[in-house]
Amino acid sequence: MSYTREILSRARQRLETDNRKKEAEAAENLAKAYARLPRLREIDRELRRTSASVVAACFDQGRDPAQAVRQIRARNRELQAERQWILDDAEISEDSLDNSPLCNLCGGSGYKDGKMCECLHELCRQEQRHALSPLLPTGKERFEYFSTDLYPDRYYPSIGTTPRKLMQRNLNYCRKYAADFQPGAGSLLFSGATGLGKTFLSACIARQVTDRGFGVVYASAGKLFSDYEGVKFDRLDPGAIEGYTACDLLILDDLGTEMTTPLVISSLYQLVNSRILERKATLISTNLRPEDLEPRYGGQIASRLLGNYELVVFEGEDIRRLRNK
Repeated sequence: MSYTREILSRARQRLETDNRKKEAEAAENLAKAYARLPRLREIDRELRRTSASVVAACFDQGRDPAQAVRQIRARNRELQAERQWILDDAEISEDSLDNSPLCNLCGGSGYKDGKMCECLHELCRQEQRHALSPLLPTGKERFEYFSTDLYPDRYYPSIGTTPRKLMQRNLNYCRKYAADFQPGAGSLLFSGATGLGKTFLSACIARQVTDRGFGVVYASAGKLFSDYEGVKFDRLDPGAIEGYTACDLLILDDLGTEMTTPLVISSLYQLVNSRILERKATLISTNLRPEDLEPRYGGQIASRLLGNYELVVFEGEDIRRLRNK
């Protein structure tokens, strides 16, 4: 799973902060409990001493170590039972006094056996959902909310079927793509007029792929090319575009709405070509028709998009306008 440096950094900071907060709260709760229940402090002090007593018993030449250990353990159980009775009587939860790390698997480090622990993984998913908020503004960007009822049910000779049937196929395809997504999955090119659901289905894919633990980055064409320009002219740190090349799935929205300049064409070629070579999935949505790509961006880019991306055509009438009616 390839999360951007920024997402990973924020997730690590949250994990560290949450661990410190838990430790501080436990220490504060324990201090209050000791002040209220002096016997609790005495028991905890004696329990700590029994651990040392077990070790000492093993080296005591004048006693049977096994018998000494049994006696110490018996005393330990008595103390723990008394301790629990005191806490129960005072209605104090043992968990509120526990200063151990949030995650017992990794000890609060976020990594276990050289791999990211699920605790840090979940924080990365949360941070990524936050980063995708421009694409997921309502929380309803899910496949089950995509309805084909507003698409015309009459035959369009240009697509050889009805827009409703076409969009049902597109919905099924996108749903399967998100469910089966793995690093190195194929790239998609959404092509169609405005208001036909390209961004919505992109958001549905982004949500499900993110929930499955993969790194997703979303950007409008204007934002992405602005970042590349900023790095080119040293107005931005190179890290500003690191996520566009490192993530498992890049979603580039509204290609064709930007002002086309030599820098834009160069940046787009660099991005598309590098992600193809590195077998990283990209989803590009555009209002342009496939035949409009070469005149606008040149043969090299058009060839790579049409030759390496799965073309998903959107057809019908502007859904936003129909909903407003």
